[in-house]
Amino acid sequence: MNKKHQLSRRRFIQMSGLAALPITLSGFPLITHARPNRRLFDTDNDRVLILVQLQGGNDGLNTMFDNEQYANLFSVRSNIIVPQSQILPITGTRGFHPGMQGMQEMWQNEKLGIVESVGYPDQNRSHFRSTDIWNSASAADEFITTGWIGRFYDIEYSDYPAGYPNPDNPHPFALTMGNILSETCQGVNTNYSLALTDPFSPGSVLVGAGGDVPANCYGDTLSFVDQVAEQTNAYSAVILEAANAGNNLSPKWESLSSEFSQKLKNIARLLSGGLQTKVFIVQLGGFDTHDNQVVSGATTTGIHAALLQDLSDSIGAFQDDLALLGLEDRVVGMSYSEFGRRVRSNGGLGTDHGTAAPQFLFGACVQNQILGDAPTISTNVSVDEGVPMQFDFRNIYGTVLTQWLGANEAEVQNILFPDFQALPLFKPECVDVSTAIPVAHKGEAFFEVAPNPCDDHAVLTFSGSVDDTRLTLFNAMGGTERILASETFGRGIHSMRIDTRNLAPGTYFVHLGSRGINLTRTLMKR
Repeated sequence: MNKKHQLSRRRFIQMSGLAALPITLSGFPLITHARPNRRLFDTDNDRVLILVQLQGGNDGLNTMFDNEQYANLFSVRSNIIVPQSQILPITGTRGFHPGMQGMQEMWQNEKLGIVESVGYPDQNRSHFRSTDIWNSASAADEFITTGWIGRFYDIEYSDYPAGYPNPDNPHPFALTMGNILSETCQGVNTNYSLALTDPFSPGSVLVGAGGDVPANCYGDTLSFVDQVAEQTNAYSAVILEAANAGNNLSPKWESLSSEFSQKLKNIARLLSGGLQTKVFIVQLGGFDTHDNQVVSGATTTGIHAALLQDLSDSIGAFQDDLALLGLEDRVVGMSYSEFGRRVRSNGGLGTDHGTAAPQFLFGACVQNQILGDAPTISTNVSVDEGVPMQFDFRNIYGTVLTQWLGANEAEVQNILFPDFQALPLFKPECVDVSTAIPVAHKGEAFFEVAPNPCDDHAVLTFSGSVDDTRLTLFNAMGGTERILASETFGRGIHSMRIDTRNLAPGTYFVHLGSRGINLTRTLMKR
């Protein structure tokens, strides 16, 4: 072929837009994949990650409750709050929405972990932008076209699609269960996931009839498309083989018929049938509950109650199935949503876009804990106020990458952000002892703000750490007012005076973050 007419596959992807647009076959959008980091695909590494996206912004204050805050919460959302007597207890004063019996059982079986008040600094309340931030793991003011899983795969395998699938790597590396690809898996040149609606009918792509291919750019393009079609058909065959060889054993599936439950059921079946895919993405929509979140006078029912029950029952059945199939030690799942809802309900029996919300992790290897404090609810909360952030979601992503998927800390700092801090999300027996993060007990961390309310100043009193500690002042909308400190204070009790004269009257939040410790305190300015 004439050199001047040659077109590299990578250049073709960049020119054609195939990096972002799926190939559609039999009504199911598909896209090319890439080979993940080899540590994830070592023969002795069979771990799997399930990402559960709650689309629309889940109301965390109607998902988890703290009985010590119930009276205050009732005062600011009396038209939607569930009766206190119907909250499902999990530990101490904490409890679940009454529709979440499946997750309550998982908690009791030590297969569920909860991270309180997860978000990011300078929270964006747009569905599209905030979803992009969560999928890309960017900062609020940073625009990135790749996803966090995609960048992980890109470290060593950005040259796909040449040579894949092959005898050593015959399986797709990520599957989005549904017909829309997940941007979490978008790499620099291609998306690493394949969209799948029915594992028993994954579809096929027509391959060219062969013959002479012109020695020009068009011929190169045609050959490339045929190669992708051949690869897609090969992946479809592997998926179908796993679906036919797989099984589901949990009787809990019998009472479930939702699309979400079917997606999880299909994942369990594919894994039991030998599919070696490492990342699965499952989406559950409908959480944008501006109105009619509950039924008037029957607040345990309505849109949000139905969604939470579907989420809880489906994940509960999935976990039960994994246990019966002998797969539960291999699989960890994690939920995420673009934001929580505001503290005050609105007049339409709903809630508006907010900030932080709880995040769930599930699996036999997940630390059975509630990480973080319950949100403190003020009866004077403004109509715009959301739940203040305690944990940056990128620290959760980073911990999953290092302790579950096999990345090292330097790679994670490059994939996510330099200030990455690992969190105690996994049981010690499930991770390399050198990377295990101890759980910070209540008595190990101290953080107080006084006077509160304040006029011209406030004093922060906190326990120091041998690790870097960051103190940040946020406003009620989740925006960063200022970084108060970012340094190593050393062990012992420390005090810091902050000038509040230039702050407008209102509610603020002071966040303390260090290795294994994330605490948030409310500060009122008169």
